[in-house]
Amino acid sequence: MNISILMDFSPLLLVSPLTFWNWPTIETVPANAAEGSSDVLLRVHNSPENLRAYYWYKGKRAVESQLIALYVIATQHTRPGSVYSGREKIYPDASLLFQNVTKKDTGFYTLRTLTMDLHEELLDKPFITSNNSSPMEGKDSVALTCEPETPDTTYLWWINGRRAPDSDRLELSKDNRTLTLLRVTRNDTGNYECGTWNPVSANQSDPVTLNVLYGPDSPITSPPVSHFHPGDNVSLSCHAASNPPAQYSWLFNKRPQSFTQELFIPSVTANNSGSYTCLVHNSATGLTSSIVSESTSPLCPPLVNPLEP
Repeated sequence: MNISILMDFSPLLLVSPLTFWNWPTIETVPANAAEGSSDVLLRVHNSPENLRAYYWYKGKRAVESQLIALYVIATQHTRPGSVYSGREKIYPDASLLFQNVTKKDTGFYTLRTLTMDLHEELLDKPFITSNNSSPMEGKDSVALTCEPETPDTTYLWWINGRRAPDSDRLELSKDNRTLTLLRVTRNDTGNYECGTWNPVSANQSDPVTLNVLYGPDSPITSPPVSHFHPGDNVSLSCHAASNPPAQYSWLFNKRPQSFTQELFIPSVTANNSGSYTCLVHNSATGLTSSIVSESTSPLCPPLVNPLEP
């Protein structure tokens, strides 16, 4: 059964229910609300007892593209729809709450109910399988599959808590059950979840973390200066973006000096002038990067001419 209501804005938010004989009725609480500072509850009365789910849509028709949210009574689970803004909440009695109403909320709304005579099965909690949980950046692709495969089920995907976006590097199978990431980058690192729903049930998987291996990038050394005063204590530091963290080593005139990220040179002298190389290696990707810094002779102290007698 479908019930439509009209939300009108001029200048307050006014909600006028269209009620039907022998159907659930809708009460607007409050009847008038100011934009941006008030909540509006579309309170549903006289709902039938043999219901499985409620659907709320924006508009005069119950179409998937205008679904605000679905509420499954058996699991008390809410699945957001395409036009869900984060300000709507469905209660167990089918009432719909709008928080901080705005002018954009003006329009028709449709309530759809599903009864127990539908022959649909409650869905088990889904889980995700992956062909590669630690892919290499720019080299590997990853296929994530939502299990189990269930007939007449809609599959949805979330990345870091948000619906998977449209992207040239994201491909969905025909049934949406498999999400493929092409040529992964470090930005694909994060949590992936899948959801399943049918007219009487909805469920969501635990997150699966994708750990993209990358680097090392070209290292950066500091400080940038290439000459120092005699007697200075000097610390040369090297850094490169890498996952997992890289291993560092230093060469002086091509001879190994240190296997640390920082090279300490106490009380520099002219003998410390030369070529310093920072080597960075990622054991997971097998890649190595380096940077060479030239250090000139230390600055000599200024000459002081003795005073003439």
